[in-house]
Amino acid sequence: MLAELKPISQITSRMIPEHILQRKGARSTKDLNPEVLEYLNKGLIETANLIEWLAVDQLHLLKLVLDELDKSNWYDSFYEAVSNQKKPTANSNTKVIGATFMQLTNDPGIINYLSNHISDIPRCWAAQYYGATDMSITERLHTIKPFAADRHFGVREVAIFATKEYIIQDLDQSIMILSNWVKNSDENIRRYAVETIRPIGVWTKKIDELKESPEKALSVLEPLKSDPSKYVRDAIGNWLNDASKTQPKWVTKICNQWETESKTKETKYIVKKGLRSINK
Repeated sequence: MLAELKPISQITSRMIPEHILQRKGARSTKDLNPEVLEYLNKGLIETANLIEWLAVDQLHLLKLVLDELDKSNWYDSFYEAVSNQKKPTANSNTKVIGATFMQLTNDPGIINYLSNHISDIPRCWAAQYYGATDMSITERLHTIKPFAADRHFGVREVAIFATKEYIIQDLDQSIMILSNWVKNSDENIRRYAVETIRPIGVWTKKIDELKESPEKALSVLEPLKSDPSKYVRDAIGNWLNDASKTQPKWVTKICNQWETESKTKETKYIVKKGLRSINK
């Protein structure tokens, strides 16, 4: 059965040289190792940083994945969808490929196959597949949760891209759900809960409602004001810094309140990061 089939990449990954597996990633496009890029484009390894993530030839990798799935006849549909974009980017390509999978199949075996691929790029397509699927915000957040917890930074970011628009459309319900996520032991889940509702954020839509009324997100932010994870603390600090662009008095008030209530070094770190624009 397809759901039980392992990608070729998972079978052959054990043969990859140690210097490839242990690399830190290129600092710029011109520094990309051709050998590394070949492994990436074959789906045999995960990308190590953003430079590598942006450099992957997604259509080349897609063709190999479709061959593995015995769905090579689908390739023209994907090629047309990707080529029809006015300004294609790595982000938009993952979205278009995920949406095209959604149009072509509802076979859980295929999506499970993508979701568990050793390469982070097919996992990004799977996250975008669910982003393109019609469902309630409760179902959507439940479905995206494994991707928000993914081991790879790229998949976690795509989980945000795939859901933020829907979160904006149903903000109150989303915040109610995410306020439970901040109790999760997984720092990636806690970080997603914060990052996905950032008022401004990076490469994502702004949330005007939270720019004007940041207090609506306190049920998500408050429990994390002394979080042990730097990954989460950075998200909280950036959230407050976003809010300071439109509601500086509120941010100052909250930071003062947190410093009074919590004397930890973790809270101090968040407050300093959150006030950085105000204190320039």
